[in-house]
Amino acid sequence: MAIFVNSRKQKFNIMKKLFLILLTCVTVLQAKAQISQAAYERWHQSKYSMFIHFGLYSELGGVWEGKPVTRGYSEQIQSFAGIFSDWYGDTALRFNPTQFNADEIVALAKEAGMKSIVITTKHHDGFCMFKTATTDYNSYDATPAKRDFVKELADACQSGGIRLGLYYSIIDWHFPQAYPISSHNCDFVTPQHQEFSKAQVTELLTNYGPISELWFDMGSNTPEQSKELYQLVHKLQPDCMVSGRLGNDQYDFSVMADNKYPEGVLQSAWQTAASMFDETWSYRSWQERGDVHVKTMEKLRSLINVVSHGGNFLLNIGPKGDGSVVPFEKEVLKGIGGWLKKYGYAIYGTEASPFRELFDWGTTTRKGTELNLILSGKRPEKDIIELTIPDRKLVSAKGNYTETKQKGDKIIVYLPTTAYSDQNIEVVTLNFDQPIMPQPMASVKGSLLNRSNATPNYSYSCFDYYSNYRSTVSYTWNVERNFKALELIYTEQEAGKEVDITVDGKTYTVKLNEGKASALQTYPQTAWGKRYLCGPGSGLFDAPSTLKVDLEQAPVRNGKWQECTKEESHFQANILESYFLMQEVESPKAQNLLMEIGAGNGVEVYLNGESIMKHLNPYRCQFRKEFVLLPLEKGKNQILLRLYNRFEKETGYLLRPAKEQTVYKQVFSLPEITRSKTHTITVRQHNLTSKHADTELSNLQIQVK
Repeated sequence: MAIFVNSRKQKFNIMKKLFLILLTCVTVLQAKAQISQAAYERWHQSKYSMFIHFGLYSELGGVWEGKPVTRGYSEQIQSFAGIFSDWYGDTALRFNPTQFNADEIVALAKEAGMKSIVITTKHHDGFCMFKTATTDYNSYDATPAKRDFVKELADACQSGGIRLGLYYSIIDWHFPQAYPISSHNCDFVTPQHQEFSKAQVTELLTNYGPISELWFDMGSNTPEQSKELYQLVHKLQPDCMVSGRLGNDQYDFSVMADNKYPEGVLQSAWQTAASMFDETWSYRSWQERGDVHVKTMEKLRSLINVVSHGGNFLLNIGPKGDGSVVPFEKEVLKGIGGWLKKYGYAIYGTEASPFRELFDWGTTTRKGTELNLILSGKRPEKDIIELTIPDRKLVSAKGNYTETKQKGDKIIVYLPTTAYSDQNIEVVTLNFDQPIMPQPMASVKGSLLNRSNATPNYSYSCFDYYSNYRSTVSYTWNVERNFKALELIYTEQEAGKEVDITVDGKTYTVKLNEGKASALQTYPQTAWGKRYLCGPGSGLFDAPSTLKVDLEQAPVRNGKWQECTKEESHFQANILESYFLMQEVESPKAQNLLMEIGAGNGVEVYLNGESIMKHLNPYRCQFRKEFVLLPLEKGKNQILLRLYNRFEKETGYLLRPAKEQTVYKQVFSLPEITRSKTHTITVRQHNLTSKHADTELSNLQIQVK
């Protein structure tokens, strides 16, 4: 028999329970979310946590009708194997994980050096691993186990002194008023489905004690729906961190795509979730697992990589259908735990590497006056590591090294041949006279500050999973001169906006509305080449920061460039598609040229292979026109637009020189200025809706006076 709610009476009883739960949420949506600094620090400084994918799918183990299902993740086997809902529901009749022992899992997490556990309370299949009043499709009511696994783990975490986080899928293939199974798992959420989710979230945050993080997954909420759930979480548990996959920048920490890692340090809270094997998150009976030590070193390097970039690492296990932990995964976790017992001081409670550049020899973390050199890469040439650390004196060092020297700002570390091996990753710790602070890429010796000589500060912004991208939230410069005023140079795109300008720690808010018009120096001899369009391509918005193409090399698989004569065009498109528009420009001299561009849900502009500007447009925006200032080089230049379509049936492009080649200059006199060798200036757009949203100030230039 299938485990479903079929009778009218059953449906009525469930909806009655649902209504009663929702009564507790009436005033929630007016609440303003607020994470305490202490709660944030607890989450941020823990660094390393256990993820558990455990559910009805675990019983199947990646197999249907006696055959391995090789397509897609095994926790989504219902979708990838095309299993009828009633057949999949029948699995609950034999789901009885007698070997699931919450106390043993907590003990394993602690031995592995993990500080919290995040368990799947409900995955896309809609089967709940907790007793709920919202549906009978749960581990207590629908299975012979008659167990609330979330409750068991919550109790074990409480007694074991480890924090508990909860995974919750917004997608629900079982709820009748939700969208059905799709190929991308990121469908819109119906009003009925939203109320259902709110009721279940209320239960989870009411019945299971303190929750450190709520890990939402998939679905494509409206901004209002994301905000509703975000505020609900913080009303019920103010210090519960909310994950980035809630979407629409309504979250406390960003989440990378599955098993993905950032290009560099982020300036906001973030996390990478990683599975033991990229192919799946839940248990696969036929998975080729390989060598324990090789996998241990792989995941240990991933942990080090994430932490050195300022993030938290969430490493997954997938218990078997009987609830037991796969021995291979257990040994990997123990191996990482053994390393952390010796070198955990270089991971826990640390901050990201102070250096913006990447090193072949490994990476660094910092804590106060200590700088940890983690030798996780390749042996450096001549066994020497050189670092530039301004205005700091090296006091002492510990670890496997032969000698250290300091010559001005340069620190030199000499390593023995034994410092690198396939069996271990060693740490050398340098102690300085003052705390180690993040280092900008370089100081600006001139007086003109712009995007090209700034140190960008990043977060991740998104509508949903498929629109997740590295957003520029502010720009920072170190200026090697004293000044009394700042001349703000901006385009029509920035006119009327307010910007926050922070100078040496003091912030001033300036409205860009008093600038005097100034004509750009342009050249009539500038020659415009033909315009070409290519696509469709990948619908993922997070593209490389450098991309140079030509007519012989299309940026999409099996794509071809097609000439297009119109400056502006609109055409049909499918969801989750992108298109590229390319045009070459011959400039007689270097010049700043103001361009008018247009796109649908999002846009990225490359100039000569470098990303100049990138952002999502407002939610469900069908077409947006804006201006971008391009610093053309003398000779041939290539302009490349990436047009992103997430939602709509139509997209388009616009690319042409602005009719008015004009910028605006507005002087802001500083109330005070401290005389110093260097000054730090940071700019961001004032009062954005989220700390993760792109600041959209790539056109802004600042002349220090």
